Amino acid sequence: MTICFFFFGLTLVILLSGIHSATLTVKNNCPYTIWPATQTGGGAAQLSNTGFVLSSQASVSVVTPAPWSGRLWARTQCSTGSSGKFICATADCGSGQVACHGAGGTPPASLAEFTLASKGGKDNYDVSLVDGFNLPLSITPQGGSGENCTTTSCGANINAVCPSDLAVRGSSGSIISCKSACVAFNQPQYCCTGMFNSSNTCKPTNYSMIFKNECPHAYSYAYDDRSSLFSCTGSPNYLITFCP
Repeated sequence: MTICFFFFGLTLVILLSGIHSATLTVKNNCPYTIWPATQTGGGAAQLSNTGFVLSSQASVSVVTPAPWSGRLWARTQCSTGSSGKFICATADCGSGQVACHGAGGTPPASLAEFTLASKGGKDNYDVSLVDGFNLPLSITPQGGSGENCTTTSCGANINAVCPSDLAVRGSSGSIISCKSACVAFNQPQYCCTGMFNSSNTCKPTNYSMIFKNECPHAYSYAYDDRSSLFSCTGSPNYLITFCP
């Protein structure tokens, strides 16, 4: 397998030759810098780019193998501290570096999730707030077809309506992210565990409905499948936009 790097203006394109692939282009529409990250699921090898910096209006395209499953999120308010370790105020992966090396983001974190099929198969993708919210985002297929092969998003700023018992506050006292009830309370009825570990027993709660009302097409709890899961055939690429 050959890895090649090409720079086009503000866009970094990473090409992996010799395999069928799908391109995830990550765009930062926020008026500030963010630090996106990727995590491959299922014990498979991590992508070559597991964390990077994006200034406002910049984009990076990461080529994934197909099939591939994993998630993408963005960290905010990051810096290198006096210890020399890289840390972020939201969704930090704990690696101490810009690259996450397979570690996930610490909740709360808004997630773009993908299960990408081999050529000609069906891709599934979603925006998930199951781990809480830190940034608005959208996923837009580029190409592909299917009844619900369309953009899904959480474009609202949930931090603005986050209740105090879910709120994470920054050094200035402002709300910088919003926990899910599962993250905040770790109780089975909120986490869909134990006797609540099925679609018949795990139902929306007053907390999950805060997220659902703001972002009706995003997952608000683990079994929120009906209006939250999207799919495409035809091997499209995908644009993930933060602050769409």
